[in-house]
Amino acid sequence: MVQRARIRLSSTSSTKLLEMCSQVTEIVTRTGVKMAGPVPLPTRRLIIPVRKSPCGEGTPTWEHWEMRLHKRLIDIDADERTMRQIMRIRVPEDVFIEIELVG
Repeated sequence: MVQRARIRLSSTSSTKLLEMCSQVTEIVTRTGVKMAGPVPLPTRRLIIPVRKSPCGEGTPTWEHWEMRLHKRLIDIDADERTMRQIMRIRVPEDVFIEIELVG
C-alpha cells in the first residue's frame, strides 16, 4: 500500500497561493507520481466593522475591513524523492503550508 501525503496551502494572497500550487504540480508531474488537486476549499472571510469617528460622537458611520483566507488541498503519493523536492520549495512569508502523511 502506497502512503499518501496531504498538502494544505493557505494564504491571504491568492496569486502567491496559485504560484505555490503550480510549483508543487510541476514537481509532481516531473517525478511521475499520482496527484489529486489542487482542490479549492471555501475562502474564509474575516470582517471587522469599525466606527469612522475616532471620538464616538457624530453620525454612526461604519467602515468594514475584510481579510480573506484562500485555501487549497493537494493529495499526492508520498514518494521519497518527490517529498524531498517539495520540502526544498521556497515558501513566501504569507503562504502557510502543512504536509500530513495519511495511511
